[in-house]
Amino acid sequence: MSTKVAVVTGSNKGIGLAIVRALCKQFQGDVYLTSRDAGRGQEAVQSLNSEGLKPMFQQLDINDVNSIIAAAAFFKDKYGGVDVLVNNAGIAFKNADTTPFAVQAEVTLKTNFFATRDMLTHFMPLVKAGGRVVNVSSFVGSRTLNNCSAALQERFRSEDITEEELVGLMQQFVDQTKKGEHKQGGWPDTAYGVSKTGLTVLSMILARRLSAKRPNDQILLNACCPGWVRTDMAGDKAPKSPDEGAVTPVYLAVLPPGATQPHGKFVSDKEVQPW
Repeated sequence: MSTKVAVVTGSNKGIGLAIVRALCKQFQGDVYLTSRDAGRGQEAVQSLNSEGLKPMFQQLDINDVNSIIAAAAFFKDKYGGVDVLVNNAGIAFKNADTTPFAVQAEVTLKTNFFATRDMLTHFMPLVKAGGRVVNVSSFVGSRTLNNCSAALQERFRSEDITEEELVGLMQQFVDQTKKGEHKQGGWPDTAYGVSKTGLTVLSMILARRLSAKRPNDQILLNACCPGWVRTDMAGDKAPKSPDEGAVTPVYLAVLPPGATQPHGKFVSDKEVQPW
């Protein structure tokens, strides 16, 4: 039997680190903590070693497509692919941040949508039969969806929206913010929310593609909301600890062999949510 492997992006702190911690306890195989900064990543590995856990480390910056390609090649060569992929890396500007909205939109979508899409483009072909793919999204994305124009809501909920159309819409949002025209375009004033709406819709598109192209491989791909969690990103007022935030992503990552659901869903507190 070849060793199974799980990969978690952006996992040197916060929810990502908590996901690695839980997978080290629940997943039968190698668990990789990844981060942009190798030093911080190694420190995070050592902190888990001190808890008696043995994650491995791989440098991975999702904003650098060459880093993604190098990591994909590493996992293909060493393991023949991946069994679990958790796309956790993401960013958010604080509410009080005075960075111009157009800049916030470009930077936020670059990481949360476009770079995560690059990860999926290069890693989806490596996902083995029985694999699990979890995209860490947010309930802010579903709230944002409800604040989009009727026309945008209709596309984002459509079963025939393509990846190309979605990418075009995400780029349209960024372009319209630069002209100050996003509200006229039907978009709300939240770059983070739009990025997570896009990520959830991308998850649904890719799940449909898996069902069509690899129907016998029993791969399950979902988006989820970890909840409002005390992290550098969300602040210290949030009700959930990082370990509590990790519960739903890890539940989806270790869905048992033979499970057929959930797939292509948005999941929060281990329950499928309406979209």
